[in-house]
Amino acid sequence: MWLYLLKRIALAIAIIAIAVTLLFVMIREVPGDPAAVLLGPRATPEMKAELHQQMGLDKPLVVQIATFFDGLLRGDLGFDVFSRRPVADIVFEQLPYTIELILVSILWAVVIAVPLGCYSAIRRNSVVDQVVGVLAVATIAIPSFVMAVYALLIFAVTLRWLPAIGVGNGFWDGLSYLILPAFAIGVGWVGYISRLVRASMLEILGENHIRMARSFGISEWRIVARYALPLAILPTVTILGVGIGWLLSSAVFIEVVFARPGIGALIVNAVNTRNYPIVMGIVLVTTFLIVAATTLSDVVNAFLDPRTREKL
Repeated sequence: MWLYLLKRIALAIAIIAIAVTLLFVMIREVPGDPAAVLLGPRATPEMKAELHQQMGLDKPLVVQIATFFDGLLRGDLGFDVFSRRPVADIVFEQLPYTIELILVSILWAVVIAVPLGCYSAIRRNSVVDQVVGVLAVATIAIPSFVMAVYALLIFAVTLRWLPAIGVGNGFWDGLSYLILPAFAIGVGWVGYISRLVRASMLEILGENHIRMARSFGISEWRIVARYALPLAILPTVTILGVGIGWLLSSAVFIEVVFARPGIGALIVNAVNTRNYPIVMGIVLVTTFLIVAATTLSDVVNAFLDPRTREKL
């Protein structure tokens, strides 16, 4: 298990290094001059050249990449072009809001979807199974930002049950502001996870060790919870690890729609103003989150099913 874990960590570090390098090159190729945005239309060529020198944009691309990784190893992500504050401080001020939104969204989706998937597998082709199937397909097909707009119009504007924008003050007030954004992101995952659990559960319930458990007179729900679910949940764990990127991209739109703080609104503003240090800081953090979530899902799968440790 420890050897498997070390291999996954080494692979994660390599993926982060390659991804950050590629994204660094892509960001530098985006049209637009950050010096022109920062200094305004009246900036002289001399002023632009001086700012380019301060930002390191006058150096070759290879040197810029090496300088960035050197600062990264020392925990230095650079400084914001406008405020001159450390990029790490700005990013990590906004990151907790995004992580909170993602965790709450996926938590309530899993809590609802896993029992629905199990029940649909046990009561296959029942009315409940068919209704859950139709609703699952419908929720999966609706993009999260469309769901966010309609949820905002119905529950915040028309019915006025929930607040529309912001994050509130305090735990309970903040929770009320979190309901609609978390609903908009998580509702599609309810359908997706429930269908995935149902398909996996149907396959597991047909295996020999499940038939043997039934022959001993063990109750169906105990068979599901004790013997079938730990194996049927493996694809869901993998999808959740891989899906962190989709969750982060959804959070970008949701934070804009509900005017919530977070890295979504931060990166939109940074891209519009060509604020390279902020963009690279956010890209680095999100890449790390995606790779860490994928690695964690692989480790959890290896813990639940030791056979997967031999695949790396």
